[in-house]
Amino acid sequence: MGREWPWARWRRRKRPAPDLVRLATLHRTDKWGRHWYARHYQTHFAPRRLEPLTLLEVGVGGYEDPAKGGDSLRMWKAYFPCARIFGLDVFDKRAVEEDRIRVFQGSQDDRMFLERVVEATGPLDIVIDDGSHQSAHVVASFEALFPHLREGGIYAVEDTQTSYWPSYGGSLDVEAPHTSMNLFKRLADGLNHRERIRPGYTPTFFDLNVASVHLYHNMVFVYRGRNDEESNVLRANVPPAWLVGQ
Repeated sequence: MGREWPWARWRRRKRPAPDLVRLATLHRTDKWGRHWYARHYQTHFAPRRLEPLTLLEVGVGGYEDPAKGGDSLRMWKAYFPCARIFGLDVFDKRAVEEDRIRVFQGSQDDRMFLERVVEATGPLDIVIDDGSHQSAHVVASFEALFPHLREGGIYAVEDTQTSYWPSYGGSLDVEAPHTSMNLFKRLADGLNHRERIRPGYTPTFFDLNVASVHLYHNMVFVYRGRNDEESNVLRANVPPAWLVGQ
């Protein structure tokens, strides 16, 4: 008899599979209780639970202690029975590795390191940024890793409140262009890049490949997909003079 995945055992016993709130509590992660992220993950991840996914989480936990951390990696392993789970941390976390869990050591703002990680993992289906929460690091990781998501892939970022905290490289100015939240605001504008009247504008990679942006308290989900719908301006045949307010 071949190997039986945990999900198959749950179904055979006719018991409901644990949802992420229960698993987050069981594995003692801070994604439920200290934060309330598990319910949002449940909403976005449940439809893909049984797929053979490749998941990468930035930030393993436990800080300098090599034996600590990995709680959420084990939670993802339990939730996605057919997935390969990868972690990334600036500290050496190889001690938390186990079947279907592998950890890389390096900085999340090092593009060359991130490229080597993706060479090892292959294309990604889910990326979760629970790393340093420094705005510059969040932006660097997103710009490096999002292009490696497969079509339909999901990029999640936790603790976006630090975008407003100067001590984390954020800003009290909500319009400050360098913060992580302003990155996600620009992505939302990019969803409508064809509706913005800017003669000669060349759409960016993110304009063309971000399919949706979902914002929650201290959390964001970005989906990869083709964003190539025609402009409603063209469909409506609106006179150019009206568009520029003349």
